[in-house]
Amino acid sequence: MALPPELIRKGRFDEIFFVDLPNTTERRAILALHLSRHKQNPATFDLDKLAAAAAGYSGAELDAAVQTAMYASFAGRNPLTTERVLQALQCTVPLSATRAEEIQALRRWAQHRAVPASVPKS
Repeated sequence: MALPPELIRKGRFDEIFFVDLPNTTERRAILALHLSRHKQNPATFDLDKLAAAAAGYSGAELDAAVQTAMYASFAGRNPLTTERVLQALQCTVPLSATRAEEIQALRRWAQHRAVPASVPKS
């Protein structure tokens, strides 16, 4: 924690929240948001399949996968598809894999010191 203890005591901030990697429901919503932001209709994608394949990915990594898939699709003059996004996800090693030990240490620290920002799900 980079802030001095007197700044994080009760009364200054109500709680310290721990924001973990997004769960399946959150990944699905994040993917829908990024697809919409890139003028794609989320209803034409298998968001459940994409969210399941993206376990351990951060929101930024999900956005990067959508962008990578869009570049590949547009370069080949093909529409963006679920399969193309899946390929982009498979070509990405998320930080949850490359920095797994650090993430686990942060989760252990937060377990009794912070309030979860979301309800843990898959």
